[in-house]
Parts: sequence; C-alpha cells; structure tokens
Amino acid sequence: MRAQPSPTCTAFDGTRLIAAGPPAEVALAAKRAVETGAAGPVLVFDDRTARPVEFDLRGSEADVLARLGSVAPDAAEAAPPRGPGRPRLGVTAREVTLLPRHWHWLAAQPGGASAVLRRLVEQALREGLPGQRAREAGEAVDRFMQAMTGNLPGHEEASRAFWRGERADFAALTAAWPADVRDHLRRLAAIAWDEAGR
Repeated sequence: MRAQPSPTCTAFDGTRLIAAGPPAEVALAAKRAVETGAAGPVLVFDDRTARPVEFDLRGSEADVLARLGSVAPDAAEAAPPRGPGRPRLGVTAREVTLLPRHWHWLAAQPGGASAVLRRLVEQALREGLPGQRAREAGEAVDRFMQAMTGNLPGHEEASRAFWRGERADFAALTAAWPADVRDHLRRLAAIAWDEAGR
C-alpha cells in the first residue's frame, strides 16, 4: 500500500527557483519575492501534477497563511456542485452506469454498492491504477515544459526525447537551459521514467 505524499510545490521568479516545499513555505517565499521586486513572472507549480498553484499574496504573511486552507494544490479542478447525498460528510450522489453482472456482484458485497465503490476508489487512490502514475507523471513533465521551456532552444526536440525515454538525448538537449528550470524538469522526468519502468 502506497501512502499519499504530502502536497509540495515549487516557485520560480522567471527561471530562478525561489522555493520548494510545503505550500505555506512556498507561498511566503513567493510573497517576499514579489515584495522585493521579483522580475517575474512568479509562477508556482504543484510538484506532483505541475499544475499552476494560485496563492493570494495580499496582506500580511499571517493573512496569506490564513487563506491557505482554502487553496487546493490543483487549482484547475473546481468543486462539484452540491446535490443529494450526505453533505456534512462530503458525500454526493451521482449516477453510475454498470452492466447487470456488475450490479449483481456489488449487491452481494458487504455494505452495499456505495460502500464497495468507496473502498475501491480509496484503494485506487492509495495504490494507483497500473500505468496511471506513469501517465500522470508524464503529463506533469509536459505541463511544466509548456509553461517554462516553450521558448527555449531545443524545446520540441527535448519533449520528443522525453516521450521516447531517451535520457541521454534529453540531458544533452536541456543542458544549456537555465539551471533551476533544467534541474526541476530533470527531476520530474526521472520520476516519470521510473514510474514507466524506462
């Protein structure tokens, strides 16, 4: 069983690394960079997905930290609208379409269909589906490259080398890129290749 890692993120001022770690530390570092005249843009990325993380940096450091509880690391995902279910528990009723044999199997399980589906989903979230972690890690590399290296020389060639699993070519093509961006990208790529077994 694989434990869910704590969320971490990484902030850049242009191509310079500002901070990496828990969201609270990174948000405060980003705030300080902006206040001291960062050249910008100041961008923050979720370390697992490479999706942008939006921090509200207005007010004091205490104000920034107080608002962090309402910021999800994956800002691209909106909360689903509330409907039937058990709202105090966060349970939302939605439609599930299954074949009759699936319904029969679910009905025979202890706790009923909803309990079984919740257990299966929790297990998949903890352990990941075969290939899912590799796909997500690859998408993270792609997102980070689109945001940070799209205008750098050799971007397209480096992207192709990454997807083909050509580590030496990828290293050579990214060698002249800004060090902080290159090093972060190489870490993301190594995770993706390891997950894919390349």
